[in-house]
Amino acid sequence: MTSKSTRRRVRRALGLTLVAATAAGLLSACSFSMADAQCGGGEYPVLAVNSSGGACVENGQEPPKGYARYPEGKAPETVGDKWDKYWSTRTVDENGKIVAIPEGQ
Repeated sequence: MTSKSTRRRVRRALGLTLVAATAAGLLSACSFSMADAQCGGGEYPVLAVNSSGGACVENGQEPPKGYARYPEGKAPETVGDKWDKYWSTRTVDENGKIVAIPEGQ
């Protein structure tokens, strides 16, 4: 038969293990999603006009000269998502038309 103090120590150890595992899971999930985001909090992605590349712009601000907003519903959210892959070979021209990225860009 086990003593009360042994059972208490086992319960405490299990509780601490559960707390540590939960904290580790939450921290790794947060850092994973933050690392994968196209832009940081409070920003949105924009793409270079007639060129490859992009940038992040503070919410509420207009894109700088030479950049444009992604067409509605076609903005990448995370690195490697379907829209990130799509825009790796395309951009928009000065009229907002989707075009292939020019050679050498």
